[in-house]
Amino acid sequence: MPETRSEYNANIISEFHANQGRVGGIWEETPLLLLHHSGAKSGASRVNPVAYLPNDPGYLIWAANGGAPNHPDWYHNVNAHPATRIEVGSEVIEVVAEEASGEERERLFAKATKRYPQLAEVASKTHRVIPMIILTPRRRG
Repeated sequence: MPETRSEYNANIISEFHANQGRVGGIWEETPLLLLHHSGAKSGASRVNPVAYLPNDPGYLIWAANGGAPNHPDWYHNVNAHPATRIEVGSEVIEVVAEEASGEERERLFAKATKRYPQLAEVASKTHRVIPMIILTPRRRG
């Protein structure tokens, strides 16, 4: 019996924690971070492994959802609650999520597809525009 999406994510999260942020299998060549977020309506705490690119001073993620016709649930949650946290390697970082738009979105999408050509392939499977999300570390103090 195939595992559910939540079981699949739980296995990736467990492997991520056991290996200081490294995950094998199909994700071996893709850096992943763990995105903590709260349900937009429920407020329930959730965690999703998400591919990323460094985007000085923070990180860039994208809501591709495998080319599905809808955005992933985490996208709606970080729009509703943009102050959140991520795990990168063994570090926990408080961040603010902001969706890029216009020319900035186009530039960031090009940057991501240059590094991950499969993102362009996934984007071609859907009629929606893949959101590019900038995660900027929050200042401490």
